[in-house]
Amino acid sequence: MDILAILLGVLFVLNVAFAAVVIFLERKDAGATWAWLMVLLFIPLLGFIMYLIFGQNLSRKHLFEWEDINKIGIEGLIAEQIKHLKNHEFPFREEATYKHQDLIYMHLINNGAVLTQENSVDIFTDGKEKFDSLLADIDKAENHIHLQYYILKKDKLGKGIVDKLTEKAKQGVRVRILYDEMGSRGTRKKFFREFIAAGGEVEVFFPSRIPFINPRINYRNHRKLVIIDGKVGYVGGFNIGDEYLGLNKRFGYWRDTHLRIIGRAALAMQTRFILDWNQASRYKIAYNTRYFPQHHFEGNAGIQIVTSGPDSEWEQIKNGYIKLITSAKKSIFIQTPYFVPDASLLDSLRIAALSGIDVRIMIPNKPDHMFVYWATFSYIGELLKAGARIFIYENGFIHAKTIVVDDELSSVGTANIDVRSFRLNFEVNAFIYDRLISKNLGDIFENDLHLSRELTIEEYQKRTLKIRLKESVSRLLSPIL
Repeated sequence: MDILAILLGVLFVLNVAFAAVVIFLERKDAGATWAWLMVLLFIPLLGFIMYLIFGQNLSRKHLFEWEDINKIGIEGLIAEQIKHLKNHEFPFREEATYKHQDLIYMHLINNGAVLTQENSVDIFTDGKEKFDSLLADIDKAENHIHLQYYILKKDKLGKGIVDKLTEKAKQGVRVRILYDEMGSRGTRKKFFREFIAAGGEVEVFFPSRIPFINPRINYRNHRKLVIIDGKVGYVGGFNIGDEYLGLNKRFGYWRDTHLRIIGRAALAMQTRFILDWNQASRYKIAYNTRYFPQHHFEGNAGIQIVTSGPDSEWEQIKNGYIKLITSAKKSIFIQTPYFVPDASLLDSLRIAALSGIDVRIMIPNKPDHMFVYWATFSYIGELLKAGARIFIYENGFIHAKTIVVDDELSSVGTANIDVRSFRLNFEVNAFIYDRLISKNLGDIFENDLHLSRELTIEEYQKRTLKIRLKESVSRLLSPIL
């Protein structure tokens, strides 16, 4: 028998076996299954290697040590809040919080996201203002600084922040840095040599154990968190790098949204940071009063810090987005750099638009990731037909991940509206129950409209055949992008 025929036969059998793994063992959703089957069909052997690297399932893996959280009373606090919600006796401070008890309950019971109400919030949309504020808060730190970013570059901004952290470490402040290896590729431990010598600590999330080979390359920690003295917390879309100051010619001005929170929500961020740090480090952080101090705060904003990841049972942030959308009575404002929703989120937005709700979505005018960019245009076309309004941001690159509903409910964080953020990345969002903060975010959206152009259904329908083909291919691959 011809050797080539034998090899082809073996390859066919292996490909069938690989396909069976995708369909029967991993039990992915239908969209992801078909996307992977297409990859296996057209590039049989290489396709399976890609699957081993990009397609493994972490949902059944125990990555984080939740047990020690009980040492600070989290389990008891969750049980107490659930009880108060069920008995309609929760001590709400704001009407916006009271009106959305169902959303609060969902995050609480499925994600352990306690509701904190003693919070005040500053909103940053400009990188220079955000990092000036962060450096000022770092300078005031007295006890500890916990800093976590997906991207931490060794450029001018990155060096400036690490130098400031080194200075604080020399003063006796406990400083820890956690960054993602894939997001911060090019940044190595030697960049932190002086910082470590000063007493600072650095860890890498999901590092490569073998050079150039990382079986967890597809599962990245996309969170951006800073917690200072258990009082001040930062969460949002800005990473650390000169481009986030608008210094990259390709993107131009970088438009993002980041929050500075003073209040009890900072302690919820602290819990998340410690979980991530303890997963990455041999040197565990203990849950004690040093990191969970008791303070009185002046604010009244209700906030839940909600997280999700490939290890989660539920796509919690996505579920929160859908709940926000379905609760809308008047308006839904969304800003996202990528718009690749699954069927459930797309349907919720379509139904809202068909119901006469003012649905507006703002996306960038230039691609960050080409396939995702064309997939985005495929999906927004459906919403245009349903009556949603789409705006293309023209003043640089918009990277914000915000949703504002009826000027009373909002979400800001790290999760994009795409499958990667919902299922593959480790993400964190602040869900905010406060009229004033949500109104401010709505006003920011309205101001950005002056720097955007509206994409009409007529313009969209005039797309060339080449663009339509790009959209179709990208949409087929969207479940695994």
